[in-house]
Amino acid sequence: MPSILCALSEIKKLAGQTLWYGVSSIAARFLNYLLTPYLTAKLLPNAFGEVSTLYAAIPFLNVLFTYGMETAYFRFAKNEETHERVYSTASISLLGSTLLLTALLFLFRQPLATLLLFPEHPEYVTYGALIIALDTVSTLAFARLRYEGRPRRYAFVRLLNISVNIAATFFFLSLCPRWYADPLHFVHAFYRPGYEVGYIILANLLASAATFLLLAPAVFRINRGFDAALWRQLIAYSAPLLLAGFAGMINETLDRLLLGWWSTAPTLEAAKAEVGTYSACYKLSILITLFIQAFRMGAEPFFFRQAQGQAPQRTYARVMKFFVMVICFMFLVVALFLDIWKYFINHRYWSGLGVVPILLLANMFLGIYYNLSIWYKLSNRTLAGAWITLIGAGVTLLVNYLFIPRFGYWACAWATLACYGTMMAVSFAWGQQVYRVPYPTKKLLAYLLITVALFGLQQAFDRIGLDQWINRIFGLLLLGLFGLLLLKTERSEFARLPVIGKWIR
Repeated sequence: MPSILCALSEIKKLAGQTLWYGVSSIAARFLNYLLTPYLTAKLLPNAFGEVSTLYAAIPFLNVLFTYGMETAYFRFAKNEETHERVYSTASISLLGSTLLLTALLFLFRQPLATLLLFPEHPEYVTYGALIIALDTVSTLAFARLRYEGRPRRYAFVRLLNISVNIAATFFFLSLCPRWYADPLHFVHAFYRPGYEVGYIILANLLASAATFLLLAPAVFRINRGFDAALWRQLIAYSAPLLLAGFAGMINETLDRLLLGWWSTAPTLEAAKAEVGTYSACYKLSILITLFIQAFRMGAEPFFFRQAQGQAPQRTYARVMKFFVMVICFMFLVVALFLDIWKYFINHRYWSGLGVVPILLLANMFLGIYYNLSIWYKLSNRTLAGAWITLIGAGVTLLVNYLFIPRFGYWACAWATLACYGTMMAVSFAWGQQVYRVPYPTKKLLAYLLITVALFGLQQAFDRIGLDQWINRIFGLLLLGLFGLLLLKTERSEFARLPVIGKWIR
């Protein structure tokens, strides 16, 4: 019993950290997602496709620029004695490499612009390179806030970043066009009508600059110099993460690029419109993706700390169970009420709504994979993580290559599901042989199958053609039924939780 209470206490601590990092990740990214209805109203699908294409490429470069140094920092900064030395060495490494890589992007901006389907605007690549550079040199400063347990400061900086982004976007896309009608207004000095995509990227650049200025004292807090021997250890640990990161980005964002390249749409503008429609509908998986992002922020340092205690595997298993219950519930909240969530994007993009449940399920598998991945991080087998992600990348490339020309963005959605499902299954099978965790596998599979079955039941009911509100009430009944099922089957677990427990004892 003491070990169970201890584990629950640690889970409660993780939940608290996830909540605070969620204030930044969920609130900030949610505010960012609130730009989606605004941007889909302001931009035609082909223009939104240009924005989506650039923001699909940026994560690849983020992986290259950071090369796994953030995770390496968490792994090697074990105590106060080593922390500053690790931080200084990693920071100097990132500063030097960022200068070099940014210069290369400037040099090859025109070929990259052509590759990204906007050859007339190589300056988009310049803006993107500056965004990546500023975000990269801020990476370890953010990691330090997480390491030192300062989620409030972390949340403040994240929220400021998105606030600047939103304010600048609104200024460029709404205020400037209105003021431009006055021939004497100051906006004539810099504003160009019809340059909406460029201004969206510039708004992001201003936000990244503001973040960098706030974190600059921590960015340049490198008072322990550069330790070459330690740097080699950091690189040896992080190199497989770089490979895994590239493969991960293939799985996460490359489908937007592949859709633009392999689409059989009759014109380039039509291909961009397909990318825009798919990208806008992808945003409707917001609830699950934001929770997973917040969870990862709190979970990575938490899992490493737990590894120093006794029987951490039991804690990991309980975390997984609660995680799966939450994401199953979130899936139903979105999928059962998609006819409401669709108003989050402009009606011009509704033709792609059918891919949303597929993408929701895919992101559930991704979240489970993130939980499972602790086995290779703790056992220093990061190369295993690289191989698993490469397997997923192979699935992504194969399915998209075979089916995009015939099915368009539907192929992208199914490829995402196949990729993350494969990664989840391979990681579980491999991890249980190396670092066994007593996951309640049958129960978790049952929750996932019940979730999909409830959604299928709602879809069958919807085809009867009854009134929309009757369908929504039926959806609420299914959601409530699933909630009651969780409370009944996990009554003993919920009873130990301080807030919920007093209501069900």
